[in-house]
Amino acid sequence: MTAVQDFFTVCLSLLFPWQFLGIAISYLPGAIKHLVQTEPLQNISFSRIRDAWFNAFWARAGANIRVGNGPRITALLEGRVSQGRVVDKPVVPPVSGVILDIGPGPGFWVDLYAKSNTGDLKVYGVEPNTTAHAGLQMRAHQAGLDGVYNIIPTGIQDISKVEVTEIDGSTSKIEKGSVDCIVTLLCLCGIPEPEENIAELYQYLKKGGRWYIFEHVKTNKNYFMRFYQAFVNLFWPHIIGGCELCRDTKNSLLQAGPWERLDLVQPPEETWYATVPHVFGTLTK
Repeated sequence: MTAVQDFFTVCLSLLFPWQFLGIAISYLPGAIKHLVQTEPLQNISFSRIRDAWFNAFWARAGANIRVGNGPRITALLEGRVSQGRVVDKPVVPPVSGVILDIGPGPGFWVDLYAKSNTGDLKVYGVEPNTTAHAGLQMRAHQAGLDGVYNIIPTGIQDISKVEVTEIDGSTSKIEKGSVDCIVTLLCLCGIPEPEENIAELYQYLKKGGRWYIFEHVKTNKNYFMRFYQAFVNLFWPHIIGGCELCRDTKNSLLQAGPWERLDLVQPPEETWYATVPHVFGTLTK
């Protein structure tokens, strides 16, 4: 690749977040129109508009992310990720047992759990955004996970307070130290009080429990990219539903508690000029 080609490649990468923001903004008029047509005016608030706007946009963006990242997330949940690369054989066990699925939204990844359903699977989708529940429930049903996938309509802080109705009609609560696996896929960027909530989630894992992670994070490559990412982040959270570009999510995960096994790195194929870099892999308690 020539120097000119390199220059244009870098420029296109730096323009990507602005293109993404532009697409998101294009969904705002339609979201407002839909609310005006379907809800009483007195019920329409700024927060309601913001939620409807993000949900309309994410229905497209989330689906595209699923298409682009399906193979790598499939490999992650099968335990086939090592040092940020997809490998042929599992290096950790696949997701199984009792699983906390954090921030699943409308459920773009739910069908991947069906592969792990050997009879003892129980997945709890922790999703406080109630407008996403219909899509989440629909996709769980389509994946054959009725009675397996349960929606927890609350934030991380209140997981242990929720009584879950099981398929036999009984109720139960999710106790700390009872969870086999936690899955977070592009959601920790938007949770409130990330350090406290990540540390809270850590407490739910059993000894030997595994956390499967694909998250975008704060860049640490060079001063220019740190400045540029921070500049983009002046606008990003206000348009992308509260998502923060500059969170040091990897450090928050590592500091949540002691880990027996660490395998969480930036994918090697991501370049130094990526405005939205990621961490990818697993942590074992």
